Amino acid sequence: MSTPKNLLKVALGQISPVWLSKQGTLDKIKKAIKEAAQEGAELLVFGEGLLPGYPYWLALTGGAEWNKTVVKELHAQYARNSVAIEAGDLDEVCALSRKHNIAIYLGIIERPGDRGGHSLYASLVYIDQTGTIQSVHRKLQPTYDERLTWAPGDGNGLVTHKLKAFTVGGLNCWENWMPLPRAAMYAQGENLHVAVWPGSDHNTKDITRFIARESRSFVLSVSSLMRREDFPDGTAHLDEILKRAPQVLSNGGSCIAGPDGEFILEPDMVTEGNIYHTIDFNRVYEERQNFDPVGHYSRPDVTQLHVNRERQSTVRFTSN
Repeated sequence: MSTPKNLLKVALGQISPVWLSKQGTLDKIKKAIKEAAQEGAELLVFGEGLLPGYPYWLALTGGAEWNKTVVKELHAQYARNSVAIEAGDLDEVCALSRKHNIAIYLGIIERPGDRGGHSLYASLVYIDQTGTIQSVHRKLQPTYDERLTWAPGDGNGLVTHKLKAFTVGGLNCWENWMPLPRAAMYAQGENLHVAVWPGSDHNTKDITRFIARESRSFVLSVSSLMRREDFPDGTAHLDEILKRAPQVLSNGGSCIAGPDGEFILEPDMVTEGNIYHTIDFNRVYEERQNFDPVGHYSRPDVTQLHVNRERQSTVRFTSN
């Protein structure tokens, strides 16, 4: 039975990857989709880089040391298990989305052919309820040691999508701290903001409420989990990784804030699996009454943002 247009049942997919295993992690993602469908969810969101996992080794094995074997070999395994969308790596996820009429935001490590097929990007993929990939947003600026394994993206994925009464958009991790990308999403009518993280409440506990209050929108912050026992036994250089790994590397912290900036669901560091809630679009209109950052409380005659959404490439071919 369909719900009224103003109501949207969301699911926060707070799970751990089968670390550095594309197929193993895909199997967990597909299971989460089926479970969300059984609960009647209409939007399911997973954390940053869940498929096939966050590059924890960089901080644990001397990731910045030049020409280090352990780092190079782990990077190579990461690349082998990254996602080539054009090769059909997400086809099964799209098929489940279509079958169950559920929209999905999925954080992946992408190895795109349009950038040569070797470099890696932290990308946020939006799949609509028909199972169609509508956008792939490559993280604009990898954070700190992430730059040792992820390349910087572009503005092509700075787009929003209609979902029932809502207009939804998303950003990766610390992009959510960047004022101008946020403004680009607001200007397109975003009123349901998706913020994806590798995990931990220290990322989500402040910015989630801040974005909600700034934009007068709903904000879903979705994180992954990762504990020492989540590293598969066959992981390359596992002993080296575990020497410095804490018991919990990512504790979740997925949460939801309403358009008034208050928590609807506070950061959750317990649940392993989908977290559900139904949100009501009418709350957006209520809070936009006194503030709208791109509408009645903006001055485009004084300040404007210009966004380049061209997909970047190192070469342009012309034919006679």
